[in-house]
Amino acid sequence: MDIKAFKMDGLGNDFVIIDNREEITDLTKEQIIKICDRNFIGCDQLIFIESDKSADAYLKFYNSDGGQSGACGNGTRCVADLISKDLNIKSVVLKTLSGNLKSEILENNIVTTEIGKAKTEWNEIPLSEKLNTKNLNIKINDKNNKEYSGGTAVNVGNPHIIFFVNKIDNFDIKKIGPDIENYKIFPEKCNVTIAQIINNSLIKVKVWERGAGLTKACGTAACATAFASKLNDLTGDKTDIEFENGKLTISIDEKNSIHMKGPVSDIKKIEIKL
Repeated sequence: MDIKAFKMDGLGNDFVIIDNREEITDLTKEQIIKICDRNFIGCDQLIFIESDKSADAYLKFYNSDGGQSGACGNGTRCVADLISKDLNIKSVVLKTLSGNLKSEILENNIVTTEIGKAKTEWNEIPLSEKLNTKNLNIKINDKNNKEYSGGTAVNVGNPHIIFFVNKIDNFDIKKIGPDIENYKIFPEKCNVTIAQIINNSLIKVKVWERGAGLTKACGTAACATAFASKLNDLTGDKTDIEFENGKLTISIDEKNSIHMKGPVSDIKKIEIKL
């Protein structure tokens, strides 16, 4: 099977994108896992673009473990850029499992996407029991085995937990990530972020994505972190979230809706032989 596809990334958070609007490509879970494998093509998520009458397109996201994801901020921004060039429009509406997401295409490969309102109720995350989502009191250990307790849970299309710590380099995200992703109170698992407040408009983060593992950047994690930080009175309405390869700017408007702004890569055409 030969598949025509695209490769794009947002700050190193990379995607294989398959356009199903004219010709349908059906893949098994095993084939999705193979495409995402770094020893084959390699990506954090695989995205299908499908036709939709109520939006410019419908997006389906799959993690590298083959499981479907409800939202992907950087992936949405990448596809918005691709669709804008294809349809010659600057404003793009993409339908996802978590709702219709509107993106604006700015100059110099910058795309801004409105992710919408965050959910913070225990059953919206979801959690398996009624707990205080602002502080779940989950214990993690730093590299010196010093115990830290905390964790704010937020859903921005998928479940996230954010730990605000004094120094992120003291924590091993590769060790903490899988433990917390599979923690007993998260029936749908969760994305895990270790965050360090640098000042009132800058947060450094490391992210472990549910079903994908350690990623160079994660758009929904950036949104969840900025929202959780404001919720805890650590930052204001506008915050830069710094990843390994650069920053995303997250702003929360007067309606409490979250907007994510940042760069996307050039579009690369690829052919996949399965």
